[in-house]
Amino acid sequence: MKLLAIETSEIACSAALWMNGEVSERFDLVPRRHSELLLPMIDEVLADTGVVKSQLDAIAFSRGPGSFTGVRIATGVAQGLGFALDCPLVPVSTLAGLAQGCYRRLQSARVAVALDARMQEVYWGAYRSDDNGVMRLSGEERCCAPAEVNLDESDWSACGSGWEAYSTDLKKACDGQLGQYDEEPHCHAKDIAMLAATLLREDGGVPAEQAMPVYLRNQVAHVKA
Repeated sequence: MKLLAIETSEIACSAALWMNGEVSERFDLVPRRHSELLLPMIDEVLADTGVVKSQLDAIAFSRGPGSFTGVRIATGVAQGLGFALDCPLVPVSTLAGLAQGCYRRLQSARVAVALDARMQEVYWGAYRSDDNGVMRLSGEERCCAPAEVNLDESDWSACGSGWEAYSTDLKKACDGQLGQYDEEPHCHAKDIAMLAATLLREDGGVPAEQAMPVYLRNQVAHVKA
């Protein structure tokens, strides 16, 4: 299987190719340059592996939550490639990608992801590893105030930019239930690719026109009365 994955949900931009379990990735921190650099990154990662676009079996993308502009860029590029190549798309949660990256780095079986949503809120999701090292959502993803998060059990690893932005409130809400803290706050396309390979085997992809972003928040900015 040859699967291309892209990720632009925050300030990081990355592209990865998953090929029969092996992953090649391009990753960089490029605030406000995603639309300029993503397509060249895709070309580079394909060139690294000797794969051409017509050989791709599927395209995965980080479907949010995250930066609204970034999420739209990833969705739009994935849809364009999906239409052009007539191949399925695999939308993957940004929060799940962060949890998968935490598992890759720390081997954490439980990961509490808090992504800074601005406006004094976080995008929140709790994930547990299955027997194959794939992170699965426990409960639901949501957008909420840091003081409103909750965890069951103990020994959760903390991951995501929200833990730095709202450290005091999040730690208070999760008192006594946290273990390790992941110092890498960014989602990587290689983790999106790993999750997408599993999702593609389990459920198949979706047509390009059905691949939608997920924002978790309806109100994207403060509105004057």
